[in-house]
Amino acid sequence: MKRILSLFSVLFFVTLVTFVMTDLAPSDSAEMYYLSKGITPSEEVLNETRHEMGLDKNIVVRYVDWLNDFVHGDLGYSYHYGQDVNQQMLSKLPNTLKLAMFSFVVVLAFSIPLGIYSATHRHSLINSILKNIAFLGLSLPNFWLALLLILLFSVKIQLFPVISGSSLKGLVLPVCCLSFPLICSYTRMIQNAILEQLNQDYVIGLKARGMKQSEILLKHVLPHVFTTLSSLLGLSIGHLLGGTAIIETIFSYQGLGNMVVEAIRYRDYPIIQAYAIYMALIYVFVNLFVDIFQQVLNPRLRRRFNEKKVKN
Repeated sequence: MKRILSLFSVLFFVTLVTFVMTDLAPSDSAEMYYLSKGITPSEEVLNETRHEMGLDKNIVVRYVDWLNDFVHGDLGYSYHYGQDVNQQMLSKLPNTLKLAMFSFVVVLAFSIPLGIYSATHRHSLINSILKNIAFLGLSLPNFWLALLLILLFSVKIQLFPVISGSSLKGLVLPVCCLSFPLICSYTRMIQNAILEQLNQDYVIGLKARGMKQSEILLKHVLPHVFTTLSSLLGLSIGHLLGGTAIIETIFSYQGLGNMVVEAIRYRDYPIIQAYAIYMALIYVFVNLFVDIFQQVLNPRLRRRFNEKKVKN
């Protein structure tokens, strides 16, 4: 309940900072609205449009008006896209969710077995190769990786389309760009977490009783590791949903990230503000879910929570 109540303060802070920062931009929505259509408006037309958009009011008044509309479920009207902001956001949200979820599944599918293999074969040649690949993956900017993949697989080999559509084939390159750095990161983290657990006294005791290493890993070590990593996995979901802007723009993928980059270009304040709120909501609720999930998995956290309830 405390986390849910803190959501309101987080949203207020996010909206306030976003509103102030967008207001500091050198040009406003009225000017960019006409420039995007190739029209050079007179000062009189600009002032009239600013009055219609409410841009001639004080920033405090505009923020209070927007906040009042937001409380009533109205996120405003997008002048660039020509429709209600809620409708525009909801039309792009499924594409971003699909891209983020595919990337997250790929991250889990590769990082878990690679992390386990690296921990159990520390001195092998393959582990050395994986270590170097992980270092490379963490060092490469994802936008450079995206351009490299386009050059290789779209231009040279022509295996995948340059512009990503809604098909699975069009998702391959964007998913690779988003998941590759996370796979490298999680492989190293899972390896280190497993190695840390293997040095614990309870593992030494289980080995002394004759339990096989594979059984120790599956029944005892991995549950500890995944409980520890669950909070980081939750943050990764938020990162994938909120950090797709550059990748979506490079691949012309019609998601929230591509939409907000275009909105920033045209000073479409209602879209920018709504995007900030959507991302804040996603991060807060994902972290809340991870906290609950950790209490379900970890009996020590449940015990502490029950002890606090008894004291209260």
